[in-house]
Amino acid sequence: MHMNPSNSLQQSLQTTFGFEQFRQGQAQTIEQLLAGQSTLSIFPTGSGKSLCYQLTALHLPHLTLVVSPLLALMKDQLEFLASKDITAASIDSTLKGNQVQDVMTAVRQGKIKILMVSVERFKNERFRQFIQSVPVSMLVVDEAHCISEWGHNFRPDYLKLPSYRQALNIPLTLLLTATATKKVKLDMAEKFAINHHHIVQTGFYRSNLDLTVLPVSSEHKNNLLVEQIKQYSPSTNDCGIVYVTLQHSAEQVAAYLQKAGVNASAYHAGFDSERREQIQADFMSGNIQVIVATIAFGMGIDKSDIRFVFHYDLPKSIENYSQEIGRAGRDGKLSHCITLANLDGLNTVENFVYGDTPELSGIEYVINNIKAELSYGKWELQLLPLSNASNIKQLPLKTLLVQLELAGVIEPMYAYFADFKIKLLQPVAQILSGFDEQRQAFLTSIFNATAFKKVWGSLNFERLLEDKSIERNRVIAALEYLQEQQLIVLETKQMTEVFTVDNLALDDPSLATQLHDYFVDKEQKEIKRIASLVKFFQLDSCLSYNLSYYFDDKNVPTMCGHCSVCRGSVAKLEYSQQVPWPSDETLLANSQGLKKHLENKINTALTLESYCRFFAGMTVPLFGRNKVRQLSGFASCEQQRYHAIRDKLSKHQFFNVEG
Repeated sequence: MHMNPSNSLQQSLQTTFGFEQFRQGQAQTIEQLLAGQSTLSIFPTGSGKSLCYQLTALHLPHLTLVVSPLLALMKDQLEFLASKDITAASIDSTLKGNQVQDVMTAVRQGKIKILMVSVERFKNERFRQFIQSVPVSMLVVDEAHCISEWGHNFRPDYLKLPSYRQALNIPLTLLLTATATKKVKLDMAEKFAINHHHIVQTGFYRSNLDLTVLPVSSEHKNNLLVEQIKQYSPSTNDCGIVYVTLQHSAEQVAAYLQKAGVNASAYHAGFDSERREQIQADFMSGNIQVIVATIAFGMGIDKSDIRFVFHYDLPKSIENYSQEIGRAGRDGKLSHCITLANLDGLNTVENFVYGDTPELSGIEYVINNIKAELSYGKWELQLLPLSNASNIKQLPLKTLLVQLELAGVIEPMYAYFADFKIKLLQPVAQILSGFDEQRQAFLTSIFNATAFKKVWGSLNFERLLEDKSIERNRVIAALEYLQEQQLIVLETKQMTEVFTVDNLALDDPSLATQLHDYFVDKEQKEIKRIASLVKFFQLDSCLSYNLSYYFDDKNVPTMCGHCSVCRGSVAKLEYSQQVPWPSDETLLANSQGLKKHLENKINTALTLESYCRFFAGMTVPLFGRNKVRQLSGFASCEQQRYHAIRDKLSKHQFFNVEG
């Protein structure tokens, strides 16, 4: 059913974007949208997904609203759009004071064609009211696989996008992703009521990627890595990425490579943003040849001549693997993707999953907390204290809140910082003297609304905001600036989120069990995903074919001729060494130590899960708060797989605990 793109589209493509022709799938996507048909487009990384909404937006009457999960991606897109004279803006956490207001005003006046936001922005009632008050032509969801619980990188807040779209009456949706299995694809389409005929999928297979699985024991990994890098980058201009699981591995491996004479640098989320941007810029410009990174790196990296991608540790899933190797060879030239594989890191990857599943007792705690703290139909939440009290990590706790929302138990209204405390490091007069008159007046009104006791002053926002010319954001920005300049110390109490509560739904006696079942089911899906990854690396038939087939692309040669299996080498993954267990006596003594240590600190009996997490060395709020990491036995089984720890402990009479 493929038509030739209309002249006006062809013309915008050339005059606005400077491209001669559409890439595969782009014209079909844009034509469907302009015909009023919501569309799901699945294109490989780097093959022009963004153009689909950018060009469509120019031909739609009103605003196009783009939801993107990454700040770095938004910034890149905005720079690109500005270079093409397309008016676009974002509302994000880096905007100061009046900037948000300025963007909103420009949108209202119809001066902005494309507005980019993160999904969290919808939690803000003011933003929802604002978006409701302006006509929106299209909602674009980038990295749309985040919406599917069958997918990888699932983000709980994405689940609410279909209901936001309905509430805001947005007529058209475009979902974009590079990685979706058949199940994820159908799940996404169903959530946004997209017709199956309107799913546009280009081929997944890339003939220029050479895939290799190299079994290697952990002690030989570094040597092999250096050899391989030298083999695949005959000239020092050939650059690549080495992916690792943990931040400290990134630094260790980078240091090893530097010693071996490779121009390498580590990159992970623990570095501050300036340092990350600098490393990224150096890599883009060729000043750094090899980046050793956690998966934080590469989102939005549009470098077309990456010649090799190594997986130093097992990736998290086949989806992650395909996204990460997808950053290689976007210029169409031969690139090598090499996995240095053994089973040593398997437990680390699995433990991330097990450590995130809340216990039933934790879920019950949250439900009871809502009942206990309900006042006038409203419940106020501070994430950190609730995470600590319920012993549920913050991300799974957010997922739990979204599930409560989808079950109709709670509905978000707005969020606020409850409490701002200020300590002056200089007298007020001296602080004011550094500013012009206008700013002095503004700061004076802030100080006047602050009740100082001996050292700390508490800011009374209600009083301050009675003056309608004063913006809450601008006050916060000013206080943060004073703190940066070391004129004051600022302390804010956690952000407080306010929800309305439906008592009937909250009183459902099976609520906690249903929610717990949801998490256990999710945990099992993740563990299966890891198992299929291990199976994939040990296949005895073509890797490229199997990878494409996994993503529902059957239009592929059954033997690619450029993977290690086609070259006749089938990988068998093993553990580098069998790590011995602590003796039963030691496990028993350590368990009793843990029990004793927590005896007066918690009001419930320790569950089997808590003991398992203790020996596996997992960080859960209960342990962090009570200095459990210093106890003997903590992480003493971290080399073992979690279900093996669970089996061992449950066989022990001592562990007949309530659970």
